[in-house]
Amino acid sequence: MSKIIITINRESGSGGREVAYRMGEMLGLKVYDKAILECLSEKYNLNYDEIERLKAKKTNLWDDFCQFYRQFSAVGEAYQPEDKKVTSRELYYAEAEIMRNLAQQESCIIVGRSAFHVFKDNPDAIKVFIIAKRDIRIKNVALRNGIDEKAAAKQIDETDKAREAFTKDFAGVSRYDARNYDITINVGSFSPEAIAAFLAENIRRKMDMDK
Repeated sequence: MSKIIITINRESGSGGREVAYRMGEMLGLKVYDKAILECLSEKYNLNYDEIERLKAKKTNLWDDFCQFYRQFSAVGEAYQPEDKKVTSRELYYAEAEIMRNLAQQESCIIVGRSAFHVFKDNPDAIKVFIIAKRDIRIKNVALRNGIDEKAAAKQIDETDKAREAFTKDFAGVSRYDARNYDITINVGSFSPEAIAAFLAENIRRKMDMDK
């Protein structure tokens, strides 16, 4: 059976990460999200905040491209922060490389990281986008982070804006374009468990058909 890759992109506060992990339990698949960043942290000797900050920077494609190959052309060469500068584009390509390597090893679920674009031409990829009404998202983020709804709304706006900018910069598409996905779900009043069960059942059928 071919390996299957499920990518989960989501609006902030929609419950997409919980859906991914519940699906992983139902399907017996590993879920990768921050683990990818941990791999990057090890490769570049950067912490999570530094990676996110570098990714948010707007960079020149050609300069970054040349710099990447000058710095990392040698196999196993380690990043040294005192004499090398890691760019957001380097991190994007590193993330994509890590995701592709994971997918070659095993069927898995990948949350975020523009995975829908990385696997856009992979016939074994099922690309999912999870959205929710703004009031639901605000309440979810407020409850999850122990903040008031005004602060939650601001956090959601900032997160969505950053994710969309990153996707447009490096994938060249909008993450809100439904044509990028095989399935787009508005969670509405359904629980993450119910959404996960729906997706898992239909994906399980596809996996059985591909055996």
